[in-house]
Amino acid sequence: MSDLTPAALPAIAFIGGGNMASAILGGLLRQGLPTASVEVVEPFEDARARLARDFGITPQPSASAALGRCQVVVWAVKPQTFADAARPVRAFTPGALHLSVAAGIPSESIAGWLGTDNVVRAMPNTPALVGQGMSGLFARPAVSADGRRLVEQVLAPTGQLLWVDTESALDAVTAVSGSGPAYVFYFIEAMTEAGIEMGLPPAQAQQLAIGTFTGASALAQASTEPPSVLRERVTSKGGTTYAALSAMEAAGVKAQFKTAIRAAEQRARELAAEFGRA
Repeated sequence: MSDLTPAALPAIAFIGGGNMASAILGGLLRQGLPTASVEVVEPFEDARARLARDFGITPQPSASAALGRCQVVVWAVKPQTFADAARPVRAFTPGALHLSVAAGIPSESIAGWLGTDNVVRAMPNTPALVGQGMSGLFARPAVSADGRRLVEQVLAPTGQLLWVDTESALDAVTAVSGSGPAYVFYFIEAMTEAGIEMGLPPAQAQQLAIGTFTGASALAQASTEPPSVLRERVTSKGGTTYAALSAMEAAGVKAQFKTAIRAAEQRARELAAEFGRA
């Protein structure tokens, strides 16, 4: 398969029309995917109205034979509703490639519910809403190289993509990058509050905090050196940065932060056990 532009992609169905579906769909439409190539199933009337207003499409409240023309089905439903949502779709999509962005649901369960092994799981994160996401991907063995490339083309507007070799690695992806934006927002919040407490106007404190994260991330992205080296370069012994990092180390911030990320990984496993049963 040669690389396809969004305008040349096959028809795509979205089951669920929430934020992540909107991020993927909106990116594809902006890059030229025709609205006529899209089917959306969204049970909630308010969400259907929003999708129609934002994207000029006509979502349907339930699955129908219209899904049969779609070669790719993107699953953007809540984990606890996946099994019920899959039953009416299965009959219409026997030959489709199924791409799930639902957290925690194992591909084996998805394959069983849909009657096909042509399943890819993705773990995106919310910066996909502005095209700056980080998504981990796992494909079942039945997915062809062409299928993988098709998934990459569907998700390209959301940001960076990373294939993992084992499905269990997606639990770590979930903990590090899937939940990761909340960690960043948490630190931005703390830095902003500290700035305000030290006398800065709220708008200035927030601008400084966000700008610092943006710049530091860009520097880390551009550098060939690890973050530890970049950190050391701005940490002169006896200076202000050294004082701050010493206080963090004394409080066990790094250790506690890693414990928190492991808690997210454990919860990802629990979701699989809780909602992955047929």
